[in-house]
Amino acid sequence: MKIAALYDIHGNLPALNAVLLDLEEIKPDLIIIGGDIVSGPMPKQTLDRILSLTDTIRFIRGNGDREVVTAFDRKPLPSTMSEKGRQKTQWVADQLTRSHRDFLSELPETLTIKVDELGDILFCHATPRSDEEIFTPITTEERLTNIFADIQQKFVICGHTHIQFERQLGNIRILNAGSVGMPFAEEPGAYWLLLCSKGYEFRRTTYDFKSAAKEIITSKDPQANEFVEENLLNIPTAKEATELLERMAMKK
Repeated sequence: MKIAALYDIHGNLPALNAVLLDLEEIKPDLIIIGGDIVSGPMPKQTLDRILSLTDTIRFIRGNGDREVVTAFDRKPLPSTMSEKGRQKTQWVADQLTRSHRDFLSELPETLTIKVDELGDILFCHATPRSDEEIFTPITTEERLTNIFADIQQKFVICGHTHIQFERQLGNIRILNAGSVGMPFAEEPGAYWLLLCSKGYEFRRTTYDFKSAAKEIITSKDPQANEFVEENLLNIPTAKEATELLERMAMKK
């Protein structure tokens, strides 16, 4: 059995299309969409593209999906969210239809899938207990032990921090799939994870970034130029992001 885990697409339709092209050759038995699907420059187009697929697909909810539903419903967004983040979240919500909203609102927080030879695999967006909790490649084992207490599965697949990495905690192998649409890495690209009975492989799909930039800039996203410059053509490195994320985690 082969499972493709696609996390944190963030409305980056060109990146998603590039990965889907790769998957036509790989032919996974299952695609897991790991949350934070629409929070980006092409939200409606991205969700419609995924929903048009005939492959077997399962979804989990990300914090971005939850917040977009909140904005769609005209309810207060988290007080910790910046004004810029509020504006973007509301813009994304305004691009979606009621059926999109209802689909996102019904997504589960976690999924467990059995894979021969690997056993049960737990998929979550950030951690098994939260869709926004932060941990990184350098998070202390003490804090990891607290986060993953009582987890019975031997594999946990997560995202949220947009960095591909793995951690071993006792008998638990924790894999971060990285981000399809907004990666933190040494090189631009769409980052995702392939699982199969023989193990797993961190994957990076390249695509025409200049062409993608033009497509995104025409999306009418008021923050499209910034997305292109900071999340497509030039991206934060994993080291830079790790240091920032650890500081954020310590403040909570």
